[in-house]
Amino acid sequence: MHAGTSYRVCPLCEATCGLEIRTRGREVIGIRGDDDDVFSRGFICPKAYALKELDADPDRLRAPLVRRNGTLEPATWDEAFAEIERRLGAVIRERGRDAVAVYLGNPSVHSLALSLYGAVFVRALGTKNVFSASTVDQMPKQVAVGLMFGTMLSTPVPDLDRTDYLLMLGANPFVSNGSLMTAPDVPGRLRAIRQRGGRVVVVDPRRTRTATEASEHHFIRPGTDAYFLFAIVHTLFAEGLVRLGRLAEHTVGVERVEALARPFAPEVVARRCGIDAATIRRLARELATTERAAVYGRIGTCTQEFGTLASWLVDVINLLTGHLDELGGAMFTRAATGSPHTRGTPGKGKGVRLGRRRSRVREAPEVYGELPCACLAEEIETPGDGQIRALVTVAGNPVLSTPNGERLDRALDTLEFMVSLDIYVNETTRHADVVLPGLSPLEQSHYDVILRQLAIRNVATYSPATFEPPADQVPEWRTLLRLAAIAAGQGDGADVDALDDFVVAQRVEQDVAAPASPIHGRNPAEILAALAPRRGPERLLDLMLRTGPYGDAFGAKSDGLTLAHLEARPHGIDLGPLEPRIPEVLRTPSGKIELAPEPIVADVERLRAALDDGASANGKMVLIGRRDLRSNNSWMHNLHVLVKGNPRCTAQMNPADAARLGIADGDVTRVTSRVGTIELPAEVTDTVMPGVVSIPHGWGHDLRGVRLKVAAEHAGANSNRLADELALDPLSGNAVLNGLPVAVERATPAG
Repeated sequence: MHAGTSYRVCPLCEATCGLEIRTRGREVIGIRGDDDDVFSRGFICPKAYALKELDADPDRLRAPLVRRNGTLEPATWDEAFAEIERRLGAVIRERGRDAVAVYLGNPSVHSLALSLYGAVFVRALGTKNVFSASTVDQMPKQVAVGLMFGTMLSTPVPDLDRTDYLLMLGANPFVSNGSLMTAPDVPGRLRAIRQRGGRVVVVDPRRTRTATEASEHHFIRPGTDAYFLFAIVHTLFAEGLVRLGRLAEHTVGVERVEALARPFAPEVVARRCGIDAATIRRLARELATTERAAVYGRIGTCTQEFGTLASWLVDVINLLTGHLDELGGAMFTRAATGSPHTRGTPGKGKGVRLGRRRSRVREAPEVYGELPCACLAEEIETPGDGQIRALVTVAGNPVLSTPNGERLDRALDTLEFMVSLDIYVNETTRHADVVLPGLSPLEQSHYDVILRQLAIRNVATYSPATFEPPADQVPEWRTLLRLAAIAAGQGDGADVDALDDFVVAQRVEQDVAAPASPIHGRNPAEILAALAPRRGPERLLDLMLRTGPYGDAFGAKSDGLTLAHLEARPHGIDLGPLEPRIPEVLRTPSGKIELAPEPIVADVERLRAALDDGASANGKMVLIGRRDLRSNNSWMHNLHVLVKGNPRCTAQMNPADAARLGIADGDVTRVTSRVGTIELPAEVTDTVMPGVVSIPHGWGHDLRGVRLKVAAEHAGANSNRLADELALDPLSGNAVLNGLPVAVERATPAG
């Protein structure tokens, strides 16, 4: 039996680590880090080893399922698409396109096929009811940077390898491997900061693994990061520490920010956030006086009631201290496939438009074409014109990952039709009438189109499929094009290759028509001929690389980048460290950094009004999430290698709270919020600050109809049954998952 070695980038989290995969025939016999990968240099985490188990998982779907007599049963692809055309087509014809909703899950971002062709399907469907995992994750950051710099992907990332001071809030990259900051071996990179004499400061309600290895850690009351950050801004102005440097001529709104910060003096804020005024002032001075420093905030700063304000203030501080767009500070990636801030006229653009429409029931504003996923259940339940009657989910499990999952679980049962593109029958897809399976990650090619936009170094790596997919399985891009044809009214028998040709031809025509494009004015037929004979994701990827900032522009640059170059270099191509990009990176209408965007300025009053709110103190408990190194998404709980060992779905609480509540380590604990109750074991630990209970997300695999054998044996409890779907950050529509008030008690009273 043939033995071989292949190289690919791990698709399971944001770190994008290079892997060396040894195979014998169709079997994986070993996975290790790729020592020659230009970015990860051999680093690997436990999730990568799970690719072998995922590929062989008997629960992973390999054929479509169609509901017959109330049961999901195997069907042919033609039978599945005929059912979709019949029933989805009927909903569109009878009720209109807005009667269909789409939910895009987190794995869509980690898939070349889904990230490129998911948008094609959504456009063909033409519904305003688009939802995604973004509004239970990072949307506040995307709103903040869009308003400040001009595009939703204009996210500054810490220049980890050259910084000497890093202040982190709501982030645990020793466990998450980094997020909105693509960086393999974050633990090694953070340790290197300290080894070269620098400092790493962590602000978090938990003493996480990252905090344990940091120079110092400070507990902060959940949901109060914006107060703490505003107090730093206040200090910078009050003590004359603002240093705009070369960015002064490219920035507007500095005086407005100074005025906004006046009510948030450290002495005023300290009682709200739990960090004393002297510490706040010291950290502000250290940031301002260290030559190379950066502030980084992640999911804990996003999933709270002031998520957009906190996300905005991170980069306000980076700019005011002279560390934005500077070596060792917070810098902008230049991705090989291009991005909204590498296309168009450098230094100026249309900016972003938010709130162009609103949801039907709650009137929540649209953000970047999406509605808050916390609105999905009410849009299904509430009768009237535009009520959602059909749903398409793509690689998502919103019953476990969105607020008040129990309500959404009930709502899905009332739909007229549901179709899911997924590799498992999970807590969400068990409701579907048709389930279309995807491929194993090892059966498809890979390139990180989105995550390389956030990398701490400019790199490019392409991974061909390790195994050829079985002849009777269909690649996701072809599935999405076939769904797009049905949505567009072309029926289930459309020519998928012709549709793919149309998609690529449209993209080429847009590029040759754009004045700032490197192929402006070229003959589209010439460009299409140069892309042949590639099809599917590879053809689109080659186009994006060749028209990107390093591309060959189809022969115009002899040494430029092409997909062929990447295919010849399986360990990737290093395109160099981050470089200063302001003003070129800006795409705001003013051509300036908008330090005080009006929507954000208007929301500051809400923060100020809540300054005296002590809801997280005085013996009351609030909920925060928790991440585990072996758990990224809920489907990973069906892999034994990732769930073995001690149970990880526990309610962590401080010994003082446990004693007050009469709870001992290991007791079954009942946690109740406005919307729900769950029970799970208590874990008493001083790593959690008093007044806080910490529960991980993605568990709750005990629902009827789920076909996840391993996950069911480690069911845990769904923390999002506690999350209140009415609690949103108003600017981004992001769900509030941290800082929610809860009641905690022993499930069985003593005696």
